[in-house]
Amino acid sequence: MASPPITELSTRAREIFRLVVEGYLDSGQPVGSKTLASDGTLNLSPASIRSVLADLETLGLLAAPHTSAGRMPTEAGLRIFVDGMMRVSEPTEEERAQIEARLAGGGPVEQALQQASALLSDLSGAAGMVLVPAREQRLAQFNLVDLGQGRALAVLVGEDGGVENRVIELSGTLDPGSLDRASNYVTARLSGRTLVEAVLAMRAEIEAGESQLDNASRDLVERGLAVWSEDSQQRPVLIVRGAANLLDEAALEDLERVRSLLEDLEDKQSVARLLESAREAEATRIFIGSENRLFGLSGSSVIASPYRDREGRVLGVLGVIGPTRLNYARVVPMVDFTARSLGRRIA
Repeated sequence: MASPPITELSTRAREIFRLVVEGYLDSGQPVGSKTLASDGTLNLSPASIRSVLADLETLGLLAAPHTSAGRMPTEAGLRIFVDGMMRVSEPTEEERAQIEARLAGGGPVEQALQQASALLSDLSGAAGMVLVPAREQRLAQFNLVDLGQGRALAVLVGEDGGVENRVIELSGTLDPGSLDRASNYVTARLSGRTLVEAVLAMRAEIEAGESQLDNASRDLVERGLAVWSEDSQQRPVLIVRGAANLLDEAALEDLERVRSLLEDLEDKQSVARLLESAREAEATRIFIGSENRLFGLSGSSVIASPYRDREGRVLGVLGVIGPTRLNYARVVPMVDFTARSLGRRIA
């Protein structure tokens, strides 16, 4: 049965529905008729309130987890509330200053992205996520370190200060100088180039007969660089912070749901695809429970927003994931403001 638009509900039903949803989002607990009656704002008896609650349950907007319990919103009810009734609470001046301060600084871009993810986690009490913008690393230094047993460690240092390591398998027996020659060649001749540019430049030199590297060293350089260029195309770079926040007291009562959520978060490619679906959104997108297949089983919600440069081009997506009882009215504008602040920081 499809849920009715909020405009089809009576004024009394809308007000009771709003109070139930807000009470549930605030406490995480079902809201009963006695609680609503004692509040004093409705001026209705518990019996009258129970009648309206029963009607809202029949419409699929509310549900009772137990026979004697109060009501809580269904996913359909939350969607109606978020789209048509939510009273957004904009960040305070103090909160805006805190966000700007946390994202400020002259460090590498990765530092701002890490801060954004941690910041969203702190502000929401859930887990923060940032999908790193697709951009090619530019080389500053390249080193190959012999690990023995036919393996070497390829160490790439980017112009932004980021350091990444990869282990590569060595073919055949190499003389000790091959690793040094390969490392020095990349650092001296290919620094300042992207990974793709570096590989193409090296191949062009070899074809022109201008490369001073021997065959063994050339093979090391090409395979050492290729391990990053291939990785950057296949692996979504997703930063997740604050997953421990998902293990709150309420979550401990439903460990299976939490286990499912944490497993979903481990599947970074799927999480990245979900966030990517918000890239072209004009405003912050909200996915509630089973509205997205990835987190449907864990009963979780995702609030996501793209962040853009000064020309309006989308650089990436950031967001928050948590239980469906997230404080949407507070978190949605927080995510939106953080997205705008991050865009200005890294543009």
